[in-house]
Amino acid sequence: MLGGLSLFIGGRFSRAKQRNKMVSFISLSSTIGIAVGVAVIIIGLSAMNGFERELKNRVLSVIPHGEFEGVRAPIQDWPLMVKQAKSDPSVIAAAPYVRFTALAERGKQLKALEVRGVAPKQEDKVSDLSRFISADVWQNFQPNQQQIIIGKGVADKLNVKVGNYITLMIPQVNKANKVEAPKRVRVKVVGLLTLNGQIDHNIALLPISDAQQYTDLGDKVTGVSIKVDDVFMATDVVRRVGKQLNEIVYLRSWKQKFGYLYRDIEMVRTIMYLVMVLVIGVASFNIVSTLMMAVKDRAAEIAILRTMGATDGLVKRIFVWQGVFSGVLGSIVGSVLGVVLAMNLTQIVKLIEGIIGHHFLSGDIYFVDFLPSQVALADVVLVSGTAIILSLVATWYPAKRASKLNPAIVLSGK
Repeated sequence: MLGGLSLFIGGRFSRAKQRNKMVSFISLSSTIGIAVGVAVIIIGLSAMNGFERELKNRVLSVIPHGEFEGVRAPIQDWPLMVKQAKSDPSVIAAAPYVRFTALAERGKQLKALEVRGVAPKQEDKVSDLSRFISADVWQNFQPNQQQIIIGKGVADKLNVKVGNYITLMIPQVNKANKVEAPKRVRVKVVGLLTLNGQIDHNIALLPISDAQQYTDLGDKVTGVSIKVDDVFMATDVVRRVGKQLNEIVYLRSWKQKFGYLYRDIEMVRTIMYLVMVLVIGVASFNIVSTLMMAVKDRAAEIAILRTMGATDGLVKRIFVWQGVFSGVLGSIVGSVLGVVLAMNLTQIVKLIEGIIGHHFLSGDIYFVDFLPSQVALADVVLVSGTAIILSLVATWYPAKRASKLNPAIVLSGK
């Protein structure tokens, strides 16, 4: 009964118009501060979720989870290596590849490329490259037809469209390990790889037979790539499989090249949680000021309640509820605002970019050229719950002060 009475009176105190305008202003400021803090943190965490999603679904779906490259020479018996790699229960698939660096030329435009020779049917088992390339182009990607697929960023740099020809200048080294004049190969651009990120700006794909021919490898390959069942355990799987191979190979996992992205995302997420406590905590301090002034403003009402038999506990709960109402209202408003903005964050940022004429994330620097966002219910609950808990903590001292008021002194006006 007392809990219901304290809730009722606390609600009336919160809704009633304050006699002191300063109390009303500080009360509104505390609610707005909590709402803004909750909204900002939800938006920030949603952005981190979006970056992590794009890292998994875009970057890690295209690049190999692990690679084995020959140390002394290209790999001759690569079918055996593929078989040995697939024998590990954590390896889903394995495929050969040829990799080399080349300089793409069209007119006066030059662009350094990482050229990767792949077999489409085998490559489909270890990566999702085909998702970002036109289906008919990937199906007709055949050797001995002078075909090449280049990244969208490379095409923009060279001012190339599908159907145009470019020249690849491939470094050559003779048997004496002396650099010779580069081999020049004219190839036709048959498709574009569109990932909307850094990979678009430095990659090109060739049929594996053509890549072997251009680099004079015969039937040898540069290495074998694998796909694992748990991408975050790729390094351990690569080391385990590498010990079973007959060849002496370099062991590489995606973490060596892109691991910093995941570490940065996790670090920023941790910082966001710390900022969440600090921002909402600072906003909750306004509740202390509000309640202290409310205690002074409502001193007469408190004294009357005490003369009517209200206990210290009842008076405390009244002001606890009053503070919680501010925290709950700010938390609800902030959560709704944060979720709405986070769900439309990508479109909002694109609109701002169009208005100011500036692109915030450049595709040749970052792994995506847009600001992704993904709202997680757990984050919303965590942030709003933290706001309510900190609001509750902030009510302790003012509520204690209210319970210590002496009715006789208050009503006598001394």
